[in-house]
Amino acid sequence: MMSQFTPFVQIKEGSEPPPIFIAHGLSGTVQVGKLAKHIQTEHPIYGVQAKGIDGMEEPFDRLEDMASFYLQKLEELCPHGPYILIGYSFGGLVALEIAQRMLDKGESVAQLILLDAYPHPRHLALPQRMSLLATRVRSHFGNMRQMPLSKAMSFAFRAAKRRLRLGAPVIDSEGHLETPNSPFNKADLQRVKQKAFVAYANYRPRFYRGKINFVTTEIKSFFPKDPAAVWGKLAEGIQVEVIPGDHLNIVTTHFETLASVLTRVLNREAAAGADHAAVVKR
Repeated sequence: MMSQFTPFVQIKEGSEPPPIFIAHGLSGTVQVGKLAKHIQTEHPIYGVQAKGIDGMEEPFDRLEDMASFYLQKLEELCPHGPYILIGYSFGGLVALEIAQRMLDKGESVAQLILLDAYPHPRHLALPQRMSLLATRVRSHFGNMRQMPLSKAMSFAFRAAKRRLRLGAPVIDSEGHLETPNSPFNKADLQRVKQKAFVAYANYRPRFYRGKINFVTTEIKSFFPKDPAAVWGKLAEGIQVEVIPGDHLNIVTTHFETLASVLTRVLNREAAAGADHAAVVKR
């Protein structure tokens, strides 16, 4: 039986090009419905879901393969670019690699927006890794101090086990966002997530020949304090927006704030693009 799976789910209709594509996180499912519907734009908005979540095909374990597949399907859906690419956490790396492949083909990217997305710690510079480790230790001890001893020990054991397995707190954040009423089989979703862990750990971002709009949070529990210190050397330009909350809740309890910022960024970049086009035309 052939799979009818499509990586794209239209979340919001719109008549203004270019379309917006929001890449999936580690879970592989589309979990940004509320966020997308609060973005004030006439662009159509699509969520991207992972190959394999329907159990009909093998999930990817390389982020490069994910991006290549999604770009192929994206061009079938909307043959004429450019596109606006957005990604939260692991999804930001997916969006980045799609953008990289578009530039490799000589195509333009309308906008690339990363939502608190970072490479695996193993791909950060040593001072950044040490600073990140200190931040995480403080966060873990802060949580443990508020727990009874037995729970604190259990918490510490789970944290150590996660670190030995992958070394990345994104596992927790993506798990926090799982949809309990998902139409997909839990075993299939777990396989997709396990493959995504491998892809995340092995993906080293290359230099991006364009501008990154980056949204981060005021509370830093897991990730580097200064996104520009990470991405500034990996892109031609970066503009950072800071919103309330932490990594776990910017697309859940703080989705309205995030949607407002995304609306402003989309409008600002569109206006800048129009001004540039007018200057070139003259």
